[in-house]
Amino acid sequence: MTATIGVLALQGDVREHLAALEASGARAVPVRRLRELESVDGIVLPGGESTTIDKLLRIFDLFDPLRAAIAGGLPAYGSCAGMILLAERITGGLPDQQTLGGLDITVRRNAFGRQVDSFETDLVLEQVPESRTDPFHAVFIRAPWVEEVGAGVQVLARVEAGEAAGRIVAVRERDVLATSFHPEITGDVRLHRLFVQIVTDRG
Repeated sequence: MTATIGVLALQGDVREHLAALEASGARAVPVRRLRELESVDGIVLPGGESTTIDKLLRIFDLFDPLRAAIAGGLPAYGSCAGMILLAERITGGLPDQQTLGGLDITVRRNAFGRQVDSFETDLVLEQVPESRTDPFHAVFIRAPWVEEVGAGVQVLARVEAGEAAGRIVAVRERDVLATSFHPEITGDVRLHRLFVQIVTDRG
C-alpha cells in the first residue's frame, strides 16, 4: 500500500518536498488544516523561518494537534527550520519560541551564520550506504546544527571539512528524522526515500 505523506504547507520549499516524495514512491499531499493532518501516515516539516512557522502553526490551529501526533508516533522528517521545530531544546531561539518536539536534541539556530554564509558540501549519511561511494551533496542555508543528542538519537551525518568539521547535521530517533540541510533542492531523493521507507515500515 502506498504511504500518504503530508508536507506542512505554511512556508518553505513545499512543492520541492512534494515532488521528492512522489519521486520516492509516496502519495504526497500539502497539509494546512487539521483534517489534512489526520489523513497522513507521515509528515514533512520544510525549511523556512522557524519562528514564523511556529506562529503560523498556531494561527492555523495546527500546533497542538501536530505536537500530539508526533508524540503519538506519527513519523516526521524536518529539514533546516523543520529540524528546529522537531528539537526538544533550542539555543539561540527567541524567548517565546516553542517547538513541536520529537527529537531529544539541542539545536543551535542559525548556527552556520547568515544567508550570505550559506554553503554546500558533500556528506556520508548513515542509513544511506551508497553515500560512502556516492556522497550526498548538501546545501546549507542559514542552517542550524545539533549541539547535543540524547541517548536514543542516532547521528546520521557530520560536516567533514572546514570550520564546522565535526558538527552534527543529520539525526534520527525512532521514526523522526531531521537534517540541517535542504535535500529537496538538489534532486537527490535518497533521504526522502529513507523517510518513505520509515513510514512504510511503520504501517
